[in-house]
Amino acid sequence: MVACAMIGAYFVLRAEIARRGITSGSAAAEAEMFIAIPCVAGIVGAKFYHLLQSPRELFADPLGLIFSGYGFAWFGGLLAGFAAFVWLARHRKVPLVDILDAGSPAAALGYGIGRIGCLLSGDGDYGIPTSLPWGMSFPNGLVPTSERVHPTPVYELIVACMIAWCLWRLGTRQIAGRNLAQAGPTAPARKERAARGLPTRAGGLARGGVFAAYLVLTGVARFLVEFIRINPRSFLGMSNAQAASVVSVIAGALLWQRLKRTSGAQASPITRQ
Repeated sequence: MVACAMIGAYFVLRAEIARRGITSGSAAAEAEMFIAIPCVAGIVGAKFYHLLQSPRELFADPLGLIFSGYGFAWFGGLLAGFAAFVWLARHRKVPLVDILDAGSPAAALGYGIGRIGCLLSGDGDYGIPTSLPWGMSFPNGLVPTSERVHPTPVYELIVACMIAWCLWRLGTRQIAGRNLAQAGPTAPARKERAARGLPTRAGGLARGGVFAAYLVLTGVARFLVEFIRINPRSFLGMSNAQAASVVSVIAGALLWQRLKRTSGAQASPITRQ
């Protein structure tokens, strides 16, 4: 399922790179690198972060835990994958903010597809017991349970697809705004539109806006699903994933506000002409 997630994310990222015109080379080749390298780094980071979280298990059976097919922490994968993404953008001389916008829908979709691997293996990522008709049991899972529980990976897949669709639509607005800025109305026409209360730029979404929305939406989704997950609580009664989600939401909100202020400052001289 990790491989399926990579393939799905690849096609989305390839389409984003092509429609945004980020690179002068092949969109397929760029998408391959921007998927493969961060994904491998994310897998390693997810495993390493889990090892840090489970020192007793590590010392009891180091080789077994390191080479096991389970034990991957979402936050560790996010940090390592993001770091690899940034490094690759610098190495390929691709504008970081543009490739982060382009990669956001792909990251959301890939995460949702990958979660189905958790469902199929029954690795403990399921939720608390439930009497709902779609509750599932995992008697032969890696972390077995005979109780019917919330199939939280299915919830996350559905929400991830919705987030990916929203981010794609935001990207469409963003690209339309860029095209209007490059070959749109003249300054007098912009002034007239502003006087009539109409937007002076199509969509009005600045560079980085899609990535900011990704941080907020995915953070909120993960924070909420943790209420019906079985993860242990640690920081202020929250799970580690919830604490990371709060950081993600705050970072996304701050970035959104900064982009909004910057966008307003850049648009004001035009509307005053």
